[in-house]
Amino acid sequence: MKILVINTGSSSIKYQLFDMTKETVLAAGMAERIGSDSGTLSHTTMAADGTRNTIEITENLDHARGLARIAALLMDEKHGVIKDTSNIAAVGHRVVHGGETFKEPLIIDQHVIDEIEENTPLAPLHNPANLTGIRVAGSVFTNTPQVAVFDTAFHQTLPKQAYMYALPHDLYDTHRIRRYGFHGTSHAYVAGKAADFLNIPLEQLNLITLHLGNGASATAIRNGKSVDTSMGLTPLEGLVMGTRSGDVDPAIPFFLSRHLKMSLDEIDAIFNRQSGLKGLCGENDMRSVLEKADAGDDRARLALDVYAYRIKKYIGAYTAVLGRVDALVFTGGIGENASDVRERCCRGLAGLGIEVDPVRNKDAAALPRRISPGNTSVAVLVVPTDEELEIARQTQKKVLK
Repeated sequence: MKILVINTGSSSIKYQLFDMTKETVLAAGMAERIGSDSGTLSHTTMAADGTRNTIEITENLDHARGLARIAALLMDEKHGVIKDTSNIAAVGHRVVHGGETFKEPLIIDQHVIDEIEENTPLAPLHNPANLTGIRVAGSVFTNTPQVAVFDTAFHQTLPKQAYMYALPHDLYDTHRIRRYGFHGTSHAYVAGKAADFLNIPLEQLNLITLHLGNGASATAIRNGKSVDTSMGLTPLEGLVMGTRSGDVDPAIPFFLSRHLKMSLDEIDAIFNRQSGLKGLCGENDMRSVLEKADAGDDRARLALDVYAYRIKKYIGAYTAVLGRVDALVFTGGIGENASDVRERCCRGLAGLGIEVDPVRNKDAAALPRRISPGNTSVAVLVVPTDEELEIARQTQKKVLK
């Protein structure tokens, strides 16, 4: 069975084609700068022997032409891996916000499209682009089942005391303002991989998973189910991120508006695009932050301290929520690659059973791996995430039902 996974943004289309018999990637690529004259499409095929063949195209693409071009490349005599679109059993789409409507992946029909559209106010930057991908894919891959997989679905098991805000109840009743959480496919994937690594059924594990990338979130998982998560109504809440502030005093926007006469758009830009690591030290890429800190830059050092301190607070809070933690799991670009960040996040947590072995932490051994001493009560793991594979798995499971 071959599953095509599509992640459509406002100006991009990411895709991977999986052979689900061995969960291998046959082809992958990205169309970028859609809508501009300098649009590019990079397409790579992967042979069984590991050989990669990449082609890059520059042209003016919209979403329809971009996806049509992707389909043509997948079937191309030289660069393709399938004979025609009927070889694709299903197309899985990443959809950022499912609201309370969607608790699991669904085969897409008009009702599902209408409901995704209904949730657009909760994710105005993401859901419209996701819907564009769904509509275009339906016209390109005709008669192929399309499945929507939602970033928020994994967190629909949160208890009410975890997802409700202490706001007037009518805001929830009428507008569904509550905590939803994101990165659900990543947290679900690494939780399963951690269970496999520990050789313990997921249903018996309590985990804290840390997805640390340009966007970052923490999740408390009890017996395989998400019971709390750091992101909220939007992906802005929670941990310090590349350009997002994470948790702040909610009265700050009032101050910025009343005293600095900032508009809502200006305040939105500050919190989402000018804050986080970038706001603290001018760099949103953790690699650059670490380089500056090593060179003695005080603001970069402060940014690292703030970043790790916020994560430590969530580790402590989620330990209290779970009562017992079997493993702390690092994933995402920063979580998988920045050993110094991992050490900072776990420093001083021995009282909670959380320690990092410096040799294991620095080791570049294969992943997943344990980076904590063997005798600690909490296993600290580094587990690479694969959100596209998780979407492919959920899509396959849905179409085989």
